[in-house]
Amino acid sequence: MAVSSCCARIFPAFECRSDPEFPGNLKPEIPAGGRISGKVNSVPTRLFGANALSSLIPRNFVRQLSTQARRNCSNIGVAQIVAASSSNNNSTGFGGPTGAPAVGSITAVDAAPISAAEPNVELASSDDAVVLGDLSSAVKLSSSDSASLGDLRPSFLSSDGSIAIHAGERLGRGIVTDAITTPVVNTSAYFFKKSADLIDVKEGRHASFEYGRYGNPTTVVLEEKISALEGAESTLLLASGMCASTVMLLALVPAGGLIVTTTDCYRQARIFIETFLPKMGIRATVIDPADVEGLKAALDQNNVTIFFTESPTNPFLRCVDIQLVSELCHQKGALVCIDGTFATPLNQKALALGADLVLHSATKYIAGHNDVLAGCISGRKSLVSAVRNMHHILGGTLNPNAAYLIIRGMKTLHLRMQQQKTTAFRMAEILEAHPKVKCVYYPGLASHPEHELAKRQMSGFGGVVSFEIDGDLMTTAKFVDALKIAYIAPSFGGCESIVVQPAIMSYWDLSQSERLKYGIKDSLVRFSFGVEDFEDLKADILQALEAI
Repeated sequence: MAVSSCCARIFPAFECRSDPEFPGNLKPEIPAGGRISGKVNSVPTRLFGANALSSLIPRNFVRQLSTQARRNCSNIGVAQIVAASSSNNNSTGFGGPTGAPAVGSITAVDAAPISAAEPNVELASSDDAVVLGDLSSAVKLSSSDSASLGDLRPSFLSSDGSIAIHAGERLGRGIVTDAITTPVVNTSAYFFKKSADLIDVKEGRHASFEYGRYGNPTTVVLEEKISALEGAESTLLLASGMCASTVMLLALVPAGGLIVTTTDCYRQARIFIETFLPKMGIRATVIDPADVEGLKAALDQNNVTIFFTESPTNPFLRCVDIQLVSELCHQKGALVCIDGTFATPLNQKALALGADLVLHSATKYIAGHNDVLAGCISGRKSLVSAVRNMHHILGGTLNPNAAYLIIRGMKTLHLRMQQQKTTAFRMAEILEAHPKVKCVYYPGLASHPEHELAKRQMSGFGGVVSFEIDGDLMTTAKFVDALKIAYIAPSFGGCESIVVQPAIMSYWDLSQSERLKYGIKDSLVRFSFGVEDFEDLKADILQALEAI
């Protein structure tokens, strides 16, 4: 975090920490070459996991380090890992049995790729971490890529709400501090004390983010938090939802591959699939979200690489049978990626239903405050690693300050979502009964074509309701303009209610007949309910309807 200039007059200047002070009889033997030998006064090298190292450090070092760690230092060292492990290990206490696995022990994210074609190097595991160099330059890269799901979803946190608050933080993180909140690590690069340390990283014996595009400790906390909610092995954060979609497709679909997607979807994603990917030799087949036979035909007649769709979709909130399409696609060797932005990880577990990947525009509900852009993709480590390698090349890196805002936003995700979905459901029922509303699109209503499916695969139906006004373009615009609470703006999922008339907001460049090809009528309204009081929103919408 930035520190104002006045602080310099109050606090003494600080430097990145020096090497830890070990007790004399336990000090590691470091030869002139800089690498730790196989023994530390008869302690086997295998004991250089986080638990083992904690036994080599004085008890007061944890508090000393926590005090020293109140600064934005770009190098997170092994000594900090040890302090985090020992202070967060409640089962064994400080200096517990060296053979016991530690919560928050050393893990590693995918190293920056040397070339796009190379698979990610497997780095040190939590039990067998071998630290090379002089200890102070070592880095803990705690990531969902190598953490088990048990570590990400601890037994004492049974609800998604608690997971959203504490995952990635409560049991240890790669930044040691006694602050409750996760610090922001603002750095564009990570230094090495000597060339031998850099070579160790390049040859896979040691882990480092190396460069800001390849990772950041603050962002890793957010990745772990989302992985815990999704039940995923790995999560990758990117600069926007569209960045997540495009990088995922570029990474996983080869030239000559075929994408199957649905008619109702985010327009920019459809433009990318239908306009840009064909230039790279990638074809697309578009089907109705409920057209299972169309999917079967595409799988039988073509070598499909991936089925990519939203569920619920934008803007008609159609639902795809995730379990069924996953079974069909996997029988033919095709992947399934579900954009779950409208559902959130709280209301729908796409991975548990069989999808290979789940993607979100974290700009929306996950961040939840209309103040940050971000995207994320979660799933198996092997798939996310392939996307991560492409991301390392293309860029689109999430700023650590944005990661912090999303971490903060997720702590109220379950509270916001409860208010939003409750308000949306109640208003959907009211709108459906209103004489000036022709029809309502909301999965929670019995009139929705996939209502029974939504009840099976969702625990809540989200905070967005789409509906058609009984009128033309200008009548609908008059209704929108009469609203006093909702903002006329793109996006959705924030604390503030937002309303859009898609014919104007998203499809104004098309003629009316062209818009109708996508089902976009001039009278269509998409309303994203915020966390305002239900009665206030109800009164506002009803008075706006009376105004037309």
